Amino acid sequence: MVLSFSGGLDTLVSIRLLQEKYGADVITLTVDVGQSQEKMRRAEEKAKRLGVVKHLHVDAKREFVEGYIFPSIRANGCYEGYPLSTALARYPIAEKLVEAARKEGADAVAHGCTGKGNDQFRFDTTVSILAPDLRIIAPIRELNLDRGWERKYAREKGIPVDPEGKYSIDENLWGRSIEGADLEDPSKPPSEEIYSWTRSPEKAPPNGRRIRIRFDGGVPVALDGKRMDGLRLITSLNRIAGEHGVGRIEMIEDRILGIKARENYEAPAATVLLQAHRALEQLVLTRDELAFKELVDRRWSELVYAGLWFDPLREDLDAFIAQTQRRVTGEVTVELCRGSCRVIARTSPNSMYEGRLVSFESSDIDQREVAGVLKIHGLQGKLVRRKMK
Repeated sequence: MVLSFSGGLDTLVSIRLLQEKYGADVITLTVDVGQSQEKMRRAEEKAKRLGVVKHLHVDAKREFVEGYIFPSIRANGCYEGYPLSTALARYPIAEKLVEAARKEGADAVAHGCTGKGNDQFRFDTTVSILAPDLRIIAPIRELNLDRGWERKYAREKGIPVDPEGKYSIDENLWGRSIEGADLEDPSKPPSEEIYSWTRSPEKAPPNGRRIRIRFDGGVPVALDGKRMDGLRLITSLNRIAGEHGVGRIEMIEDRILGIKARENYEAPAATVLLQAHRALEQLVLTRDELAFKELVDRRWSELVYAGLWFDPLREDLDAFIAQTQRRVTGEVTVELCRGSCRVIARTSPNSMYEGRLVSFESSDIDQREVAGVLKIHGLQGKLVRRKMK
């Protein structure tokens, strides 16, 4: 079987469990969606030490950006206020897991998800849609194991677990999530040690920085006048915005199972790009388009969060989103300063802003004509009030 492998405690323990309790020849697979290169190198070393049949590595960063992050930007992809990052990355990983199983002639695929989290929904649903004939094994969930048991088992079996910090961390190009340990107490502020991509706002440059982001069809294509591909643009923006303390998020999140969890995220590039994208939409889309798209964006995000990327409804919603994005072309100026991200200017060839109509200095609209509109504006409310007297 092919195991989706990160090199963390859950997947390390899963290798030995699959070998001993399931009698499996294990192939491990790491999919690069923007994680630490050093961590992936160590993951491969540990997998080989545990006697896997083969270790596979796939670079899917560009595919992740163009096939998943770009659609999420166009849909203003957020769940309960934070950019879809961990959820979004699970789909290319699950796809590559299926591809590897097909190529290697595997009977099953496996992952290290627990029965409490969200990722089991994303992996299991994606695999069952793309390859319904493949068996899905989740040893941590199936054996009802907790981290305490896993750590003890790792010591007994000589599993090479890194003496990593107390937190559970997941990262990809679009964001970094940190949870566990003292973060599980919502009454305690997160300590500075959990952050890696962002400076403390108090220690960020005092003068801030202005940046310009150009969009073409709802997709970012240039930063400060320099055209660049999505991978380079997002990587650059993660660094720039992170230096100014932008992208820290602390929240109580409603997981798919209904469990409330305290989550902390770092998402510098995502925070800036989503805010800039919304600002540009405000300039080029009609009031009714914006109102309806807000509903569509929310439902799109809920589907992606819940493991339903391949659901027909997500694809249907994408059709509407794509229609709106034809006009979302232009440039947005954003000011980054000590943890804040603020849109300060925007321009587009498709702008619906007409200065001569809105200006108090012009007479393009005959103000006297509005009086007739006002007589019937709110008519039903007026009738109800009249009847109630």
